[in-house]
Amino acid sequence: MTTPATAREACERALAHTEDADTRSAMIAVTAARARMEADRSDQRRARGELRSPLDGVPIVWKDLFDVAGTVTTCGSASFADRPPAQVDGALVRRAAALGMVTIGKTNLSEFAFSGLGINQHFGTPVNPVDAALVPGGSSSGAAVAVATGIAPLAVGTDTSGSVRVPAAFSGCVGFRASHHRYGPNDFRELSATLDSVGLMARTVAEIRTLDRLLAGATHEPATTTRRMIVPAGEWIDDCTDGVLRSFTAAVDALRAGGVTVTTERLASLQTAQDLIDAHGTIVGADAYDTYGGLLSSAADIEPATRRRLERNRGARQATGPLRSAMPSLRRQFADELAGALLLCPTVRHEPPSIADLLASDSAYDAVNASTLRTTMVLSYLGTCGVTLPNGLLISAPHGRDDVLLAVTAQLAPLTRCSSG
Repeated sequence: MTTPATAREACERALAHTEDADTRSAMIAVTAARARMEADRSDQRRARGELRSPLDGVPIVWKDLFDVAGTVTTCGSASFADRPPAQVDGALVRRAAALGMVTIGKTNLSEFAFSGLGINQHFGTPVNPVDAALVPGGSSSGAAVAVATGIAPLAVGTDTSGSVRVPAAFSGCVGFRASHHRYGPNDFRELSATLDSVGLMARTVAEIRTLDRLLAGATHEPATTTRRMIVPAGEWIDDCTDGVLRSFTAAVDALRAGGVTVTTERLASLQTAQDLIDAHGTIVGADAYDTYGGLLSSAADIEPATRRRLERNRGARQATGPLRSAMPSLRRQFADELAGALLLCPTVRHEPPSIADLLASDSAYDAVNASTLRTTMVLSYLGTCGVTLPNGLLISAPHGRDDVLLAVTAQLAPLTRCSSG
């Protein structure tokens, strides 16, 4: 495909692509009039030599947790579909517009962003471009599919316990979970105020770095980087399927061949964090009940799987007290144990499952959802930022080390046969 000559041409291609049979379910709302207006204004600025940023005129899509003026913020739920449209853009949407970016619309997601599978029975499940029979991953399912299929080169989602990293792994794009509040206070509809983070999705690490720099205000390369990585010993590798393990081993071998030091070590902080979650439940579940549990008695159209998860977390606020108390010290310990290295592991321990199989069995649905998020959930609890590459490889760093993480990942992604742009 040729590169669009103008922002309007790129906009029209994106809008046309939203109507394709295999991509239509990725979108909940398409903002065609706005997109054309923004694209035309970008072309006018280009003609005057007054572009606002390197991304002026570039299409972008937003997970339907962010307010976009004139659209309903549905949170992927039928129970919110008839609410009034947003009167103004959210803060991050306004910042992207100020950069000259072209908003194509709002992307589909797991209901309330409360699942790692990406299934949505009201708005339709976005079609996984790798295999339509398989889940696309969630909760930022539509964002991943929109990027992977070429609707837009950039998408903004959210990642609480894996919601950008998992769909990137399942749908074949790059997903970046930024550190909590990296771009300022969260201005999207929350699932868990404790762990919610903004996530960016693109086809390449380079595209994510460009948007991240503009949103975070980072203008310089980090003073130090690293070529040292630690693979966590234990269930994070031992529980992987043969196929995931083969892919991961090949990536590790390629990194070592490229001069990267990769060691396997037991991290006490990671194991303690997982033990606490196993014993007391998840902070995400407790926060989700606080946010949405009140709908259980008033909204009949909540999806069955969402209802089950909310019901299971009734009363979880008190149960998760030990996790909240231990979290600050475990995050410090985790950073100390890495000692400047980055963490390397598969994003998910198994391949994407069949949608039909999950919808046929409540127990299978719930068990697979939990297993899908098991690695990314504990890393969110430890506050990590992380990049998932299209082969499912996850590279993570302690909170606040986003610049180093992105710089190193951009350097090393080609070694793993993933484009860094």
